[in-house]
Amino acid sequence: MARITQISDAAATPEAAALFTAIKGKIGMVPNLYRVAANQPAVLAGLLGLGETLGRGSFDARTREAIALAVAGANACDYCASAHSAISAGLQVAPETIDAHLAGRSEDPRTAAILRLAVAIVQARGMVADGDLAAARDAGLTQADIVETVGNVVANIFTNYLNHVAGTDIDFPARKARAA
Repeated sequence: MARITQISDAAATPEAAALFTAIKGKIGMVPNLYRVAANQPAVLAGLLGLGETLGRGSFDARTREAIALAVAGANACDYCASAHSAISAGLQVAPETIDAHLAGRSEDPRTAAILRLAVAIVQARGMVADGDLAAARDAGLTQADIVETVGNVVANIFTNYLNHVAGTDIDFPARKARAA
């Protein structure tokens, strides 16, 4: 049950309403996470801006979604596990691959290295060991890849924590997150 109001279209401030219109134009709906963030339109704008900017990085949508799933699993965020499972399915990611990403794993060596680093970042609250960075580099990740991984992890921690605080109602096919 929601602990913070999910702003309806009718109750949205003009700034939030404009953001809702933009969201609907892109994805056809306003997910409840964004309705929670709309309690402070600046937070919603920041969340959207961060996601849009990270989308211009070198990681493709499937990689960003894999990170989102691994972070949701590590943080036990059922809302994000549900949302990013649905988004991944829309990107034609196989169900067993979605399950693996939730557990922080991948059969693709590059994605596996990114997810290992992402989960290490979550578990160590950013204070990763030298060995974690060495393993990432040994797997072929560049400094740019490492920094982009951190950016995507942080963006997803933002949404995980907001959902935990808010108790956001899940508006995607429900999935349980698996803690890594």
